[in-house]
Parts: sequence; C-alpha cells; structure tokens
Amino acid sequence: MNETTGMILEWVIKGAVVAVICLIGFAYTTYYERRFLARIQVRIGPNRAGPWGLLQPVADGIKLIFKEELVPDKAYKFAFMLAPVLTMAPAIIVMGVVPWGTQANFFGRTIELGISNNLNVGILYILSVTSIAVYGIVLAGWASNNKYAMLGGLRSTAQMISYELALGLSFLPPIMLAGSLSLGDIVKGQQDFLWYFIPLLPTSIVFFIAVLAEVNRSPFDMPEAEQELVAGYHTEYSGMKFALFFMGEYVKMFSMSAVFSTLFLGGFAGPFVEQVPWLGPVYLLIKIIICLGLMIWIRGTLPRFRYDRLMKFGWKILLPIALINVVLTALMISIFGL
Repeated sequence: MNETTGMILEWVIKGAVVAVICLIGFAYTTYYERRFLARIQVRIGPNRAGPWGLLQPVADGIKLIFKEELVPDKAYKFAFMLAPVLTMAPAIIVMGVVPWGTQANFFGRTIELGISNNLNVGILYILSVTSIAVYGIVLAGWASNNKYAMLGGLRSTAQMISYELALGLSFLPPIMLAGSLSLGDIVKGQQDFLWYFIPLLPTSIVFFIAVLAEVNRSPFDMPEAEQELVAGYHTEYSGMKFALFFMGEYVKMFSMSAVFSTLFLGGFAGPFVEQVPWLGPVYLLIKIIICLGLMIWIRGTLPRFRYDRLMKFGWKILLPIALINVVLTALMISIFGL
C-alpha cells in the first residue's frame, strides 16, 4: 500500500469512527437528558427498555424507522425531503476539525487522533459549516406549506442570525491568545498556559449562551415552541425525516460541546496524555458530558424567553458584551504580553 492510499484509508476510517461516535452520542444524549430531567422533576425517567432503561434510545430508533412517513399534498416535495439532511449533516461534519488527542501508534502506523487536527482555518470551517443548518430549518418551514411551520422557520432565521454574531465574536479571544485559527494550536496554547476558561470567563459564558441559541435549546427554543406553534418548523414531518431533525439538534449539542471544550476547557489535554495518548479522547468525552449536563440543567430550570426579549437580549446585551470581551482580551495581551 503506497503512502497516498494509506492516508486516504486513514481519513475514511477516522471519519467513520467520528460519525459513529456522534450517532452514539446523539442516542445517549437523549437518554441522558430524559434521566437528568426526571431527576430534576423528582421522576424516574426511562427505566423499562433494558437495564436502567439503557436500551430506550434503541427502542425509539426502531419505532421511528417503522413509523409511516407522510408528505403533505401541497408541500414542495424536493425541498421538503432535502431540509432534514441540510439540518443534520453540518452537525456531524463540524467534528472534522476537532482534535481528539495527540499522535498515537496504531498497527505500527503513527496517526493523529482527529480527522484534521492542524487545519489552519479550523475556526472559519466551523463558522461556515454551522451557518448552513439554518437553511434546512427555513426550507422545512417554507416547503411544508404550513403556517405554523413557516412561523417557526422565520423565527429561526432571525434568531440564528442574531446570535451567530455574538458566537463569531466569542471565537476571537481564544484565537488572539493562541495566535492561530487551528483548534490544535488552541489546545497546545492551553497546555502551555492554562485553560482559557479562566482568563476568558465572560467570553466563555457568552459563547455558551450563543451555542444554546444556535442549537435551539431552552430557553432559546422559540423556533419549535411546542405550546404555541404545535412543533414549529417540523410540524409536518414524521418517521425518519422527523428523526433527522431530532438527530441534528442532539448531534449539534454534542459537537458544539466538543468545540466549547476545545476552545475553553483544554480539549483533550489532561494528566498523562503525553505518555498515554489514548487518554485524550477520554478527557474530551468527560468534558463534553459535563457541557451536555449543563445544557440539560438549564432546560430543566429556566423558562422560555418571550420572543421580543430574546431578540433584545441578543442584540442589546450579548453582542455588546462579546465586543467588549474582544477589546479587553486585546488590552490584556498588549499589557501582560500573553
């Protein structure tokens, strides 16, 4: 096997492994959420399918596979079918630039624990890919030919555009400290210095809030708004098409938790990673699970924003704070020479 073929095979295998991790992460994030919310609300949660309810995600998947798929008679069918794919696919391919560890030996070959750890525009890749998901939601609302779905799609457009500005600005302070757009370099910068969560605490909070809005999580779940819009943009979807929307939200929770952990919590860095490279993915998964737990805790605690307050919060509070954080980081670098 020549070097080029070996590299292509390595990328394919690593891509498949990351996709499987994301899909398993999606399945068990739903289980994690249901059990955690049940604990908050003094309930039991799923406990019938398998020991401690661990097979509940499998049972839900089988149910959705065999459910009848309905397409409204006056829907724009091509766009209706395309929308769930446009929502789900970006959530997985974001993981292409997240580093899972340093180099490790595998069957006598030295490999990077990540698909593309050292892509020098990794942050730009994340910003460009995550912005695609909004098209799927808007298309779903428009193509369904349903007023409730259309309202959900319009709300989503306004919300995502508003909060993406704060999200994009929150990427800048870690980039400035690391001096690179590569996520691998940002992790190395935290190994040499300290987790950016400590000096960039306000930025990390703004980033986390913007991520909640980006993935339509409570208290920013206005595009879905079950109590007022039936189910929002996916009102007319059923079966596996609905499952793809469901998957898109939870995989994006998982992938954005990985990005947050990489930017502010040291990513795969931890004790003995240099000696035992396979500890890197374990540390990153632990940090992802903690971030997911915080998202679920917020959902079980806070009420949904009223829509006008949601927009005001994005434009009048979050965006100015994100801008101030960038200026303060620049001052901190220039004064302390970080």
